[in-house]
Amino acid sequence: MDLKMRFSMCLLFLYGTFVLKMCIVLANHGKTPNCSKHQLVGGAIGGVLELNSRIGREQTIAMEMAVHDFCRTTNDTCSCPVLRVKDSQGSSAHSYYKESATMSSFVQISHDVKIHMQCIAAIVGHFSWRKVTPIYEDQSTFSASPGLLTLLSDALQVVDSTIERPLVFPPLHSLPNPSSYIIKELKKLRMKENRIFILLKSSPRSCILLFKKAKQLGMMEKGYVWIISDDISSLLDSVDQSVILNMQGVVGFKTHFAETGKHFTNFKVQFRKRFRNKYPNEEYLNPSINALRAYDATSVVVKAIQVSNGSSSSMNLSHSIIHTKLNGVSGDISFKDGKLAQLPTFCIINVIGRSYREIEFWSPAFGFLNDKLGTGEASLNLIYWPGGTQRIPMGRVLRNEEKPLKIGVPARGAFRQFVNVSYDPDKNETYVTGFSIQVFEAAVKKLNYSLSYVFIPYNGTYDDLVAEVHNKTLDAAVGDTEIMADRYEYAEFSQPYLDSGLVIVVPMKPNIMKERFIFFYAFTRKLWIILLAMTIGTVSVVWFNEHTHGNSEFVATSVFEYASKMLWFAVAVLSFAHRELITNNLSRLVLATWFCVNVIVAACFTATLSSIITISKLQPALDLQRSHVGCNRNSFIVPYLVNVLNIKAEKIRQINSIDDYDGAFKRGEIAAAFFVAPHANVFLAKYCHGYEKIGHTYKLGGFGFMFRKGSPLVEDISKAVLKVTQSGEVDTLQENMLRSFSNCSGSAEDQSRGSTGLDLGLFTGLFIISGSISAFVFFTALARVVINHWESIQTSLKLITRRIGNWWTMLLHIIIIDRKLSVGLTPNQAVP
Repeated sequence: MDLKMRFSMCLLFLYGTFVLKMCIVLANHGKTPNCSKHQLVGGAIGGVLELNSRIGREQTIAMEMAVHDFCRTTNDTCSCPVLRVKDSQGSSAHSYYKESATMSSFVQISHDVKIHMQCIAAIVGHFSWRKVTPIYEDQSTFSASPGLLTLLSDALQVVDSTIERPLVFPPLHSLPNPSSYIIKELKKLRMKENRIFILLKSSPRSCILLFKKAKQLGMMEKGYVWIISDDISSLLDSVDQSVILNMQGVVGFKTHFAETGKHFTNFKVQFRKRFRNKYPNEEYLNPSINALRAYDATSVVVKAIQVSNGSSSSMNLSHSIIHTKLNGVSGDISFKDGKLAQLPTFCIINVIGRSYREIEFWSPAFGFLNDKLGTGEASLNLIYWPGGTQRIPMGRVLRNEEKPLKIGVPARGAFRQFVNVSYDPDKNETYVTGFSIQVFEAAVKKLNYSLSYVFIPYNGTYDDLVAEVHNKTLDAAVGDTEIMADRYEYAEFSQPYLDSGLVIVVPMKPNIMKERFIFFYAFTRKLWIILLAMTIGTVSVVWFNEHTHGNSEFVATSVFEYASKMLWFAVAVLSFAHRELITNNLSRLVLATWFCVNVIVAACFTATLSSIITISKLQPALDLQRSHVGCNRNSFIVPYLVNVLNIKAEKIRQINSIDDYDGAFKRGEIAAAFFVAPHANVFLAKYCHGYEKIGHTYKLGGFGFMFRKGSPLVEDISKAVLKVTQSGEVDTLQENMLRSFSNCSGSAEDQSRGSTGLDLGLFTGLFIISGSISAFVFFTALARVVINHWESIQTSLKLITRRIGNWWTMLLHIIIIDRKLSVGLTPNQAVP
């Protein structure tokens, strides 16, 4: 068939980047001799393929098989189409279509390319990469590359990622020196910060050359990420081993199709036989998705031609193709909006060794399959990245060109428990330890990439440390650095790893006398007097009323007896322990009313006393404007006290270390100390028995790690800090730090609140009063006994004295005899 002939209709079936271009000729040209004009319904099918490529060869074989199978099935030579294939020789077929087709429509026998972009975005989002660099070869086909970038950008927005500086290069056949051009463009990419490269669209020759040069330039090493699209992944089954070796660690996705069923098995057997006969030098004989789609595309076309009965109307033919349904070798085939209607399933692959591994499945409906099963993280962690590592690459390098981060740490902080810088002169090494360092190292371990850094001790103030980060002398700062609004103007901070606030610590000064008689403070002095007066008055009324009504139990012979009986009655009646019998109803009315009053008063007394006991350590009063206060010399607290709390500068004592606070308190140099809350906990843990917090807390931003403005590490470290905090690791590290003080037990908060049990001192006053009364009564009774039995006591004392004298005489006699015997004398001889 002459290619200059006029075509009634040209249909283009696209498969991603590598396209199958086929034209259906509906004309009298090319009809068989035995078929009349009205009998011919087969027409001709034309394809523009790169016959020297693996894809072109597979597609040619597949198209021939499709036409052959159709002719064999119909057994009608008049219905059998003629297949014409033109070699594109690596050039675009776009001009061919413009010259040949007078009237054309296009149906895509592949899935919507938007779904391909969603799969790429899913991979990028899973590993939390924020920027990617697309690479594509501009072949000027109908699937325009700028449209791919727009679709990719839209898909990346869903996973909070963006495109950065895409690389677009022309077809290799249009370049005088393709190797030099590719090297120059890759060197430009290597100088950029981003390390995530996505090869969206490329011819096989360009793809092979690209990875060859990337390997030579060291861009297939640790830290780089390469993602290839479905079109390129489909080539991996048919390329040389040298190509696979240049692509080690590449991640891609390819359309998954079921390699089962009688239809596919028959196709595979026939394809291998034909391919071996036509291309005996090819090692890999199995068909790829390109061959399957070429076979199905041709089958759709010939079926549509048969249904349209050879009509030259584009409307009829388009309608037939769009409504064609068949069970193809690549799966079910039907169309919607000019594309395949069935949603695809992509297999995520990883190039490693001599081939590639299938590690995961993704579909637009369900996402990653193993994620739905709860094993997605473990599955995707099986990827071997460029450089042979399984550690997820960071995806970018910092502007210091991959040198270790210079992280400043405060070397002169007052609280070395957070950052402690020590030097070993024997080994000539500097060691940086402490709670803040441990938290930072734990957060770095949570990153999905390796981070190289070195700690640099800094001897200035914390504000000076902020300035060093702002001036880019340091890349970051790690320590007990408070997040402040004014510091945000010069640096950025991670999520706080410790909550903070400004607190006041003072020495404990409990009021001992007040605590001994603490029960007196349940009521005011006025109320105590009123209660005493009401008690005496009520008892007097009852006593008087019973006495006037002739109750013999309310009779006294003297004023003293009257007072003592009345007082006893006042106490005993509260617990119904009185012995006197109440006979008059008016007296009962008075007592009933008084009993109700006492129940209410007793309940209030109990509640008030309980409340007082729980806060028995009353906070001492402090006048901040007149008292001297202390704070950390190198922190923000000094200007905060002056500018916010309006404390005069001469009243502030700047202190260098945690131990200096205790000395300043004992020497009377300061009456209070201002700490940030984490520092206060450390101080109270070390000096737990002498100090306490008072007043309210001045809210602050918390402790955080500091980075340069715009640093990409801020977000990653913040997420890592949240993971470390939520896992309880920060709390464990803080407890271990506070527990390291051997002279205290329990946390700093427990020490600041004191023991939860009641102390003996709270009841000392009661014990003294009760004991004193008991002692008075005891000695009074004892004196009465002595007076009443004095003569008997004297006689007993004389008898006891006489017996003691006899016992003493006998003891002396025994001692003398024992001494004589020891020196060899008889008992009657005198001792010399």
